[in-house]
Amino acid sequence: MKELSTLEDILGVKFLNPDLLKQALVHRSYLNENPGFALAHNERLEFLGDAVLELVVTEYLYLNYPNPEGELTNWRAALVNARTLADIAQNLNLGEYLYLSRGEAKDSSGKARQYILANALESLIGAIYLDLGMDAAKEFITKNILSRLSNVLTNHLYLDPKSKFQEIAQEKVGVTPHYLVLDEAGPDHAKIFRVGLYLGDEMVAEGQGSSKQEAQVDAAEKALILKKW
Repeated sequence: MKELSTLEDILGVKFLNPDLLKQALVHRSYLNENPGFALAHNERLEFLGDAVLELVVTEYLYLNYPNPEGELTNWRAALVNARTLADIAQNLNLGEYLYLSRGEAKDSSGKARQYILANALESLIGAIYLDLGMDAAKEFITKNILSRLSNVLTNHLYLDPKSKFQEIAQEKVGVTPHYLVLDEAGPDHAKIFRVGLYLGDEMVAEGQGSSKQEAQVDAAEKALILKKW
């Protein structure tokens, strides 16, 4: 495990209680393999950090933009969703400092890893808040998360993939996309849906997920990439 002082340099944060930083990096799976570890896992810190993050982002948007509530809600969601937070965590090299089980450590990709990274970033924010107070937490959030707002607004990243694909499709080809279920597999409690996204009669992309909605979003994400939209 790398020295946490190096991580503090990357974060630009010096902890008074280094154990809070360490705890923010402890995934539940690590304790399953190391039951004698001195610290708890990071889920309570994540709970706190999630609330601090939402408050800071909400206050910033409220004070700086006169837009209606619905728009501000979408912008906030784009800034604090798991994908964005995981990307920020990756840029801060948090993944190299996580305390994970051997199985989790081997799985360095996929949605599970994304959520672990996003949750660790929220835990880190909770740790900063507890150790150094709201001003320090706000400074960290402003530097690492609110700094992405201009990119979110410029590239319409606040639209979910389905809305974004529909908006661009109507603008570029004058067609509203539609979705058809191509296949359902598995038992009722663990169904997997395969869905096609169509522009007229043309199937642009397929997606799959544990619900029709999840499969549609997956298809829309793939269609945006295929169309280079």
